[in-house]
Order: sequence, then structure tokens, then C-alpha cells
Amino acid sequence: MSRIGRRPIELPAGVMVAISPGRVQVNGPLGELTQDLPARMQVAKNESEIVVTRPTERGEDRALHGLTRTLIANMVEGVTKGFEKQLEIQGVGYRAQLKGADLELAVGYSHPVLVKPRKGITFDVPQPTLVIVKGIDKQMVGQTAAEIRKVRPPEPYKGKGIRYAGEQVRRKVGKRA
Repeated sequence: MSRIGRRPIELPAGVMVAISPGRVQVNGPLGELTQDLPARMQVAKNESEIVVTRPTERGEDRALHGLTRTLIANMVEGVTKGFEKQLEIQGVGYRAQLKGADLELAVGYSHPVLVKPRKGITFDVPQPTLVIVKGIDKQMVGQTAAEIRKVRPPEPYKGKGIRYAGEQVRRKVGKRA
């Protein structure tokens, strides 16, 4: 008993998909992405959409079905629109700037911290306290943003550090007299 996914993935114009056993390759205006997929999931291309089918209704297959569908949908979105994560820098004297393609962070250490971009990732610094990480691979953008945040995570007493845009940092009360 096989089950077709509830939501097929719509393919925008200009996106080409190549499906081989256990692998999907997506080409679009921004680039090309390849992803290995679980062998149990069947992926088929109909006219302008991709359909993922699971072999059984077991919990493990249902989970893999959702994962596979989301991975392919993220690949399609990545090669058409791209992904970005914004990071805010808070603290007196804390700032970021670009040095060529690299990101240089001055966040309270005795030396500036240099972050090199991975392949397919670019940095944008529209203002000294805002860093934008851009790319077509959602996982790579998120991982790079997490590594930048890890350089100086926000501390709970004054809130200084690097945080995601919109992130709420739980503050602690300091010493009392």
C-alpha cells in the first residue's frame, strides 16, 4: 500500500530536476544543488511538479516522507530565491566588516575574528552591527550563521554578543546589594 504525498512540489519556470535512484539534482537560475535521499522513498516528476511517495504507513516511513519532501522543496526554493539569515551584533565597540569575501568581527576579544565563507555562501554587512548570510543551500546558510553566532553568543546579564535577528535573550538579574 503506497501513499502519495498530500502536497506535490510545484516547479517554477526555469527549474530543471534530474531524478536518479537515491539522488535528486535541481538546477535553477541561482545555481545547482544535489541531495542524496532515502532509498525507500519514491520520487517522481509529473509535468510541472514533483511527487514523493512512501512505501508504508509506519511511523519511520511517514517521517522519512516528510523529510524527503521538505529537502526537495528547500532545494527548489534555494535555486530560485535563495536563503538568508540575519545576525545582529550588540555591545559597545562590537562591529563587523567585510575584508574581501571574508567577515571580520570585532567582538571584545584582543584580536579580530576572521570568518571565511564556505563554498556558495556570501556575507553582506549593510551596517556595522548587522550581518546577512546568503546562499542557495538552506542547511549551509543556517550552519554558517550558527558558527558566526558561536564566536560570541549573547550573554544573559547585559545582552552583549551576536544574536539572530528577532531573537529574544533571557536576561538575568545582576548582583544585589
